[in-house]
Amino acid sequence: MTIRYPRPLRPGDTIGVTAPSAGVATPLHRRLLHAADVVRAKGYDVRLGETPTGEGIVSAPADVRAAELTTMLTDPAVRAVVPPWGGELATDLLGRLDWDALAADPTWLVGYSDVSTVQLPLTLRTGVATLHGQNLMDTPYDVPAGLLGWWEVASAAQEGEELVQRSPRRYRSSGWDDYENEPQVSTWTLDAAGSWLRLDGEDPAAPVDVQGRVIGGCLETVSLLAGTPYGDVARFAAEHAPEGLVVYLDILEWDAFAVGRALWAMRHAGWFDAANAVLVSRTHAPDGDGFTQHDAVRDALGDLGIPLLADVECGHVPPYLALVNGALARVQHGPEESAITQRLVP
Repeated sequence: MTIRYPRPLRPGDTIGVTAPSAGVATPLHRRLLHAADVVRAKGYDVRLGETPTGEGIVSAPADVRAAELTTMLTDPAVRAVVPPWGGELATDLLGRLDWDALAADPTWLVGYSDVSTVQLPLTLRTGVATLHGQNLMDTPYDVPAGLLGWWEVASAAQEGEELVQRSPRRYRSSGWDDYENEPQVSTWTLDAAGSWLRLDGEDPAAPVDVQGRVIGGCLETVSLLAGTPYGDVARFAAEHAPEGLVVYLDILEWDAFAVGRALWAMRHAGWFDAANAVLVSRTHAPDGDGFTQHDAVRDALGDLGIPLLADVECGHVPPYLALVNGALARVQHGPEESAITQRLVP
């Protein structure tokens, strides 16, 4: 089997906005509408569903969310679906989705956080590429030099084209912008310096240069799919990735002990058997008592004999890489530069 990519976005295409997990509370609707206007300004039509303005832990009952997501992903006029953001309980959709129908005419499913709870199974089960990048509410931000916006990746995604991103080596040290009072904020506050770090026991300055198929998502959600039909990474690697894998993980809020347990569970389920490298996000999540987030990665994965890179821009700490699940990637890291080059090849 080979990886299948949705066709590139073209001017005038429709972008669907649905909320498979959490909706946007009323005080933040101005940000939601502004983000939709920003997408329109990029040359696309926007179809705003009923769920994005839903209140509560989830935007609507599971059947309603599943139906709206399915409608948008299977409508030939909709060429990308970009939820406003993640949430907590997208996992309740997994048994309600017709995966073959979603894969029949592939559409870009874009986002991160709890959106990856649906993205990962879509790629693992069907071989259809998905795009782990900014959510809709992040779209108004200027993309830092060296990175790509989701719309740039989805519109430039010609087969075989190289999509190169380089770490800006700056990040946001804390907090979030006030969307209620500043709904049009468009500049990230990247007030701290920091580069990727090697955690695999090799010389920290030793260069990394590896390749593999990209796969991953938000640790707090996708780790719970390990060992289920929706998180069979080992099967995906056997069917789609003879080159091996580049596994990336976004750590949101679990403390270091929980992260360590999750990584061990994923390891037991075969997530890293075909990995050529593991990328772990920069995180503001807490350490444990004498046990750091980096210790958790070293404890669970340190003896795999592959590069382990931490503080990568693949998590909830801005800014964000745009990573295509299923793409063939080359990861390079050294004292002067850290980069990932993705090619959208079958």
